[in-house]
Amino acid sequence: MPELTKTPVETEIPETGALAAAEPVREKARSLWQDAWRDLRRNPVFIISGLLITFLVVIAIWPGLITSGDPGNCDLAHSMQGSGAGHPFGFDQQGCDVYTRTVYGARASITVGVVATLGSAVLGGVLGGLAGFFGGWWDTLLSRLADVFFGIPILLGGLVFLSLVGGSLWSVITFIVLLGWPQVARIARGAVVTVKQQDYVQAARALGAGSARMMLRHVLPNAVAPVIVVSTIALGTYISLEATLSFLGVGLRPPTVSWGIDISSASSSFRNAPHMLLYPAGALSITVLAFILLGDAVRDALDPKLR
Repeated sequence: MPELTKTPVETEIPETGALAAAEPVREKARSLWQDAWRDLRRNPVFIISGLLITFLVVIAIWPGLITSGDPGNCDLAHSMQGSGAGHPFGFDQQGCDVYTRTVYGARASITVGVVATLGSAVLGGVLGGLAGFFGGWWDTLLSRLADVFFGIPILLGGLVFLSLVGGSLWSVITFIVLLGWPQVARIARGAVVTVKQQDYVQAARALGAGSARMMLRHVLPNAVAPVIVVSTIALGTYISLEATLSFLGVGLRPPTVSWGIDISSASSSFRNAPHMLLYPAGALSITVLAFILLGDAVRDALDPKLR
Protein backbone atom coordinates (compact mmCIF):
# COMPACT_ATOMS: atom_id res chain seq x y z
CA MET A 1 0.00 0.00 0.00
CA PRO A 2 1.28 3.55 -0.65
CA GLU A 3 2.55 5.55 2.28
CA LEU A 4 1.24 8.96 3.29
CA THR A 5 3.83 11.59 4.24
CA LYS A 6 3.25 14.64 6.34
CA THR A 7 4.77 18.02 5.42
CA PRO A 8 8.34 18.30 6.75
CA VAL A 9 8.52 20.25 10.03
CA GLU A 10 11.12 23.02 10.39
CA THR A 11 13.15 22.92 13.60
CA GLU A 12 15.61 25.43 14.94
CA ILE A 13 19.26 24.37 15.34
CA PRO A 14 20.33 25.49 18.83
CA GLU A 15 23.94 26.31 17.91
CA THR A 16 23.23 28.54 14.89
CA GLY A 17 19.64 29.61 15.38
CA ALA A 18 18.97 28.56 11.76
CA LEU A 19 15.97 26.67 10.62
CA ALA A 20 16.43 23.20 9.20
CA ALA A 21 13.92 20.81 7.72
CA ALA A 22 13.38 17.77 9.88
CA GLU A 23 12.88 14.31 8.48
CA PRO A 24 9.32 13.82 7.18
CA VAL A 25 7.10 11.85 9.53
CA ARG A 26 5.82 8.79 7.72
CA GLU A 27 2.41 7.38 8.53
CA LYS A 28 1.30 4.05 7.09
CA ALA A 29 -1.97 4.20 5.15
CA ARG A 30 -4.92 2.28 6.51
CA SER A 31 -6.14 -0.78 4.64
CA LEU A 32 -9.66 -1.13 3.29
CA TRP A 33 -10.70 -3.24 6.28
CA GLN A 34 -9.22 -0.84 8.82
CA ASP A 35 -10.91 2.10 7.12
CA ALA A 36 -14.23 0.23 6.96
CA TRP A 37 -14.06 -0.72 10.65
CA ARG A 38 -13.38 2.89 11.61
CA ASP A 39 -16.46 4.02 9.68
CA LEU A 40 -18.63 1.22 11.08
CA ARG A 41 -17.77 2.15 14.65
CA ARG A 42 -19.06 5.66 13.97
CA ASN A 43 -22.26 4.50 12.25
CA PRO A 44 -25.23 4.43 14.67
CA VAL A 45 -27.17 2.11 12.33
CA PHE A 46 -24.39 -0.48 12.55
CA ILE A 47 -24.16 -0.16 16.33
CA ILE A 48 -27.91 -0.50 16.93
CA SER A 49 -28.39 -3.37 14.46
CA GLY A 50 -25.25 -5.11 15.74
CA LEU A 51 -26.42 -4.95 19.36
CA LEU A 52 -29.87 -6.21 18.40
CA ILE A 53 -28.44 -9.10 16.37
CA THR A 54 -26.08 -9.98 19.22
CA PHE A 55 -29.06 -10.12 21.59
CA LEU A 56 -31.03 -12.33 19.17
CA VAL A 57 -28.10 -14.70 18.70
CA VAL A 58 -27.59 -14.98 22.46
CA ILE A 59 -31.24 -15.85 23.16
CA ALA A 60 -31.23 -18.26 20.21
CA ILE A 61 -28.33 -20.13 21.81
CA TRP A 62 -29.45 -19.75 25.44
CA PRO A 63 -33.21 -19.03 25.49
CA GLY A 64 -33.29 -19.94 29.17
CA LEU A 65 -31.63 -16.58 29.94
CA ILE A 66 -34.91 -14.70 29.47
CA THR A 67 -37.54 -17.42 29.88
CA SER A 68 -37.94 -20.40 32.16
CA GLY A 69 -40.88 -21.90 30.30
CA ASP A 70 -41.05 -24.91 27.99
CA PRO A 71 -42.49 -24.27 24.50
CA GLY A 72 -43.99 -27.77 24.50
CA ASN A 73 -45.73 -27.34 27.85
CA CYS A 74 -49.30 -26.54 26.79
CA ASP A 75 -52.66 -26.57 28.57
CA LEU A 76 -55.90 -26.37 26.59
CA ALA A 77 -57.56 -24.75 29.60
CA HIS A 78 -55.64 -21.54 28.71
CA SER A 79 -56.41 -21.70 24.97
CA MET A 80 -56.31 -18.24 23.31
CA GLN A 81 -56.26 -16.37 26.62
CA GLY A 82 -54.70 -12.91 26.69
CA SER A 83 -51.75 -11.70 28.71
CA GLY A 84 -51.68 -12.42 32.40
CA ALA A 85 -49.35 -12.77 35.35
CA GLY A 86 -46.21 -14.61 34.22
CA HIS A 87 -47.49 -14.81 30.65
CA PRO A 88 -47.08 -11.35 29.07
CA PHE A 89 -47.89 -12.48 25.50
CA GLY A 90 -50.86 -14.70 26.39
CA PHE A 91 -51.54 -18.20 25.04
CA ASP A 92 -52.14 -19.74 21.60
CA GLN A 93 -54.82 -22.17 20.43
CA GLN A 94 -53.11 -25.15 22.07
CA GLY A 95 -52.66 -23.29 25.35
CA CYS A 96 -48.90 -22.80 24.82
CA ASP A 97 -47.22 -19.69 26.18
CA VAL A 98 -46.71 -17.29 23.22
CA TYR A 99 -43.79 -15.52 24.90
CA THR A 100 -41.87 -18.76 25.38
CA ARG A 101 -42.54 -19.89 21.81
CA THR A 102 -41.50 -16.49 20.45
CA VAL A 103 -38.19 -16.69 22.30
CA TYR A 104 -37.48 -20.26 21.23
CA GLY A 105 -38.55 -19.48 17.65
CA ALA A 106 -35.43 -17.33 17.22
CA ARG A 107 -33.25 -20.46 17.29
CA ALA A 108 -34.66 -22.10 14.15
CA SER A 109 -34.92 -18.88 12.13
CA ILE A 110 -31.42 -17.62 12.92
CA THR A 111 -29.90 -21.08 12.45
CA VAL A 112 -31.43 -21.38 8.99
CA GLY A 113 -30.41 -17.85 8.04
CA VAL A 114 -26.79 -18.07 9.24
CA VAL A 115 -26.03 -21.59 7.98
CA ALA A 116 -27.72 -20.99 4.61
CA THR A 117 -25.82 -17.73 4.20
CA LEU A 118 -22.48 -19.38 4.98
CA GLY A 119 -23.25 -22.24 2.59
CA SER A 120 -24.27 -19.89 -0.23
CA ALA A 121 -21.25 -17.64 0.34
CA VAL A 122 -18.75 -20.50 0.34
CA LEU A 123 -20.25 -22.40 -2.59
CA GLY A 124 -20.98 -19.33 -4.71
CA GLY A 125 -17.74 -17.61 -3.78
CA VAL A 126 -15.56 -20.60 -4.69
CA LEU A 127 -17.34 -21.38 -7.97
CA GLY A 128 -17.60 -17.73 -9.02
CA GLY A 129 -14.02 -16.98 -8.05
CA LEU A 130 -12.64 -19.92 -10.02
CA ALA A 131 -14.77 -19.00 -13.04
CA GLY A 132 -13.62 -15.40 -12.98
CA PHE A 133 -9.96 -16.28 -12.47
CA PHE A 134 -9.56 -19.05 -15.05
CA GLY A 135 -12.32 -18.10 -17.52
CA GLY A 136 -12.77 -20.26 -20.62
CA TRP A 137 -15.14 -23.22 -20.64
CA TRP A 138 -15.41 -23.21 -16.83
CA ASP A 139 -16.75 -19.66 -16.90
CA THR A 140 -19.23 -20.51 -19.65
CA LEU A 141 -20.45 -23.63 -17.86
CA LEU A 142 -20.96 -21.81 -14.57
CA SER A 143 -22.81 -18.94 -16.25
CA ARG A 144 -25.25 -21.27 -17.97
CA LEU A 145 -25.76 -23.31 -14.77
CA ALA A 146 -26.45 -20.14 -12.80
CA ASP A 147 -29.00 -19.07 -15.42
CA VAL A 148 -30.88 -22.34 -14.87
CA PHE A 149 -31.13 -21.75 -11.11
CA PHE A 150 -32.07 -18.09 -11.61
CA GLY A 151 -35.02 -19.23 -13.70
CA ILE A 152 -36.55 -21.28 -10.86
CA PRO A 153 -39.24 -19.34 -8.92
CA ILE A 154 -38.33 -19.41 -5.25
CA LEU A 155 -41.73 -20.29 -3.79
CA LEU A 156 -42.61 -22.78 -6.52
CA GLY A 157 -39.19 -24.41 -6.20
CA GLY A 158 -39.59 -24.58 -2.44
CA LEU A 159 -43.02 -26.19 -2.71
CA VAL A 160 -41.73 -28.86 -5.09
CA PHE A 161 -38.37 -29.54 -3.44
CA LEU A 162 -39.56 -29.63 0.17
CA SER A 163 -42.63 -31.68 -0.73
CA LEU A 164 -40.30 -34.34 -2.11
CA VAL A 165 -37.58 -34.40 0.57
CA GLY A 166 -39.59 -33.29 3.62
CA GLY A 167 -39.56 -30.15 5.72
CA SER A 168 -36.64 -30.70 8.09
CA LEU A 169 -34.16 -28.05 9.19
CA TRP A 170 -31.39 -29.27 6.90
CA SER A 171 -33.67 -29.72 3.89
CA VAL A 172 -34.75 -26.07 4.18
CA ILE A 173 -31.11 -24.98 4.47
CA THR A 174 -30.15 -27.11 1.46
CA PHE A 175 -32.93 -25.61 -0.65
CA ILE A 176 -31.91 -22.04 0.22
CA VAL A 177 -28.26 -22.77 -0.58
CA LEU A 178 -29.20 -24.29 -3.95
CA LEU A 179 -31.09 -21.16 -4.96
CA GLY A 180 -28.80 -18.67 -3.21
CA TRP A 181 -25.35 -19.56 -4.54
CA PRO A 182 -25.84 -18.24 -8.13
CA GLN A 183 -26.23 -14.64 -6.94
CA VAL A 184 -23.06 -14.87 -4.85
CA ALA A 185 -21.24 -16.60 -7.72
CA ARG A 186 -21.98 -13.76 -10.12
CA ILE A 187 -20.84 -11.15 -7.61
CA ALA A 188 -17.64 -13.11 -6.89
CA ARG A 189 -16.94 -13.66 -10.57
CA GLY A 190 -17.28 -9.97 -11.38
CA ALA A 191 -15.06 -8.97 -8.45
CA VAL A 192 -12.32 -11.47 -9.40
CA VAL A 193 -12.39 -10.41 -13.06
CA THR A 194 -11.90 -6.78 -11.98
CA VAL A 195 -9.14 -7.52 -9.49
CA LYS A 196 -7.09 -9.84 -11.72
CA GLN A 197 -6.69 -7.02 -14.26
CA GLN A 198 -4.98 -4.77 -11.72
CA ASP A 199 -1.30 -3.92 -12.13
CA TYR A 200 -0.14 -5.64 -8.94
CA VAL A 201 -1.67 -8.94 -10.07
CA GLN A 202 -0.02 -8.64 -13.49
CA ALA A 203 3.27 -7.83 -11.77
CA ALA A 204 2.98 -10.93 -9.60
CA ARG A 205 2.29 -13.02 -12.69
CA ALA A 206 5.32 -11.53 -14.45
CA LEU A 207 7.50 -12.39 -11.45
CA GLY A 208 6.50 -16.04 -11.79
CA ALA A 209 3.84 -16.37 -9.08
CA GLY A 210 1.67 -19.46 -9.50
CA SER A 211 -2.10 -19.42 -9.86
CA ALA A 212 -2.68 -20.59 -6.29
CA ARG A 213 -0.42 -17.90 -4.83
CA MET A 214 -1.97 -15.12 -6.91
CA MET A 215 -5.48 -16.29 -6.02
CA LEU A 216 -4.85 -16.56 -2.27
CA ARG A 217 -2.44 -13.65 -1.75
CA HIS A 218 -3.55 -11.01 -4.24
CA VAL A 219 -6.98 -11.70 -5.75
CA LEU A 220 -9.03 -13.18 -2.89
CA PRO A 221 -8.29 -10.53 -0.21
CA ASN A 222 -9.29 -7.75 -2.63
CA ALA A 223 -12.37 -9.47 -4.09
CA VAL A 224 -14.04 -10.81 -0.96
CA ALA A 225 -15.65 -7.52 0.13
CA PRO A 226 -18.59 -7.62 -2.37
CA VAL A 227 -19.31 -11.23 -1.38
CA ILE A 228 -19.50 -10.25 2.30
CA VAL A 229 -21.82 -7.35 1.51
CA VAL A 230 -24.31 -9.34 -0.58
CA SER A 231 -24.26 -12.25 1.89
CA THR A 232 -24.97 -10.00 4.86
CA ILE A 233 -27.97 -8.44 3.13
CA ALA A 234 -29.22 -11.84 1.93
CA LEU A 235 -29.20 -13.26 5.47
CA GLY A 236 -32.34 -11.34 6.41
CA THR A 237 -33.99 -12.45 3.17
CA TYR A 238 -33.24 -16.10 3.96
CA ILE A 239 -34.84 -15.78 7.41
CA SER A 240 -38.02 -14.39 5.88
CA LEU A 241 -37.94 -17.12 3.21
CA GLU A 242 -37.81 -19.82 5.89
CA ALA A 243 -40.78 -18.23 7.67
CA THR A 244 -42.71 -18.06 4.38
CA LEU A 245 -42.10 -21.73 3.58
CA SER A 246 -43.07 -22.73 7.13
CA PHE A 247 -46.20 -20.59 6.88
CA LEU A 248 -47.18 -22.44 3.67
CA GLY A 249 -46.72 -25.77 5.43
CA VAL A 250 -43.72 -27.07 3.44
CA GLY A 251 -40.92 -25.65 5.58
CA LEU A 252 -40.18 -26.55 9.16
CA ARG A 253 -42.74 -28.84 10.78
CA PRO A 254 -43.90 -29.26 14.40
CA PRO A 255 -42.59 -30.03 16.97
CA THR A 256 -39.94 -27.59 15.72
CA VAL A 257 -40.64 -24.11 17.12
CA SER A 258 -40.61 -21.53 14.34
CA TRP A 259 -42.05 -18.07 13.88
CA GLY A 260 -43.48 -19.10 10.51
CA ILE A 261 -45.32 -22.07 12.06
CA ASP A 262 -46.79 -19.89 14.84
CA ILE A 263 -47.88 -17.22 12.34
CA SER A 264 -49.55 -19.87 10.20
CA SER A 265 -51.47 -21.40 13.12
CA ALA A 266 -52.53 -17.97 14.40
CA SER A 267 -53.70 -16.53 11.08
CA SER A 268 -57.12 -18.20 11.26
CA SER A 269 -57.83 -16.77 14.74
CA PHE A 270 -56.48 -13.26 14.24
CA ARG A 271 -59.81 -11.52 14.89
CA ASN A 272 -60.47 -13.32 18.17
CA ALA A 273 -56.88 -13.47 19.46
CA PRO A 274 -54.61 -11.03 17.59
CA HIS A 275 -51.83 -11.46 20.17
CA MET A 276 -51.13 -14.95 18.81
CA LEU A 277 -49.97 -13.48 15.49
CA LEU A 278 -48.62 -10.05 16.40
CA TYR A 279 -45.78 -11.17 18.68
CA PRO A 280 -44.10 -13.80 16.44
CA ALA A 281 -44.70 -11.61 13.38
CA GLY A 282 -43.15 -8.64 15.19
CA ALA A 283 -40.12 -10.69 16.23
CA LEU A 284 -39.65 -11.87 12.65
CA SER A 285 -39.93 -8.34 11.26
CA ILE A 286 -37.45 -6.90 13.75
CA THR A 287 -34.93 -9.69 13.07
CA VAL A 288 -35.12 -9.31 9.29
CA LEU A 289 -34.87 -5.52 9.56
CA ALA A 290 -31.82 -5.75 11.83
CA PHE A 291 -29.91 -7.96 9.39
CA ILE A 292 -30.86 -5.79 6.39
CA LEU A 293 -29.72 -2.62 8.19
CA LEU A 294 -26.47 -4.35 9.15
CA GLY A 295 -25.92 -5.32 5.52
CA ASP A 296 -26.56 -1.76 4.34
CA ALA A 297 -24.05 -0.40 6.86
CA VAL A 298 -21.41 -2.93 5.79
CA ARG A 299 -22.06 -2.10 2.13
CA ASP A 300 -21.60 1.64 2.73
CA ALA A 301 -18.35 1.00 4.58
CA LEU A 302 -16.82 -1.39 2.05
CA ASP A 303 -17.97 0.24 -1.21
CA PRO A 304 -15.41 2.92 -2.24
CA LYS A 305 -17.96 4.56 -4.57
CA LEU A 306 -20.25 5.35 -1.62
CA ARG A 307 -17.54 6.72 0.66
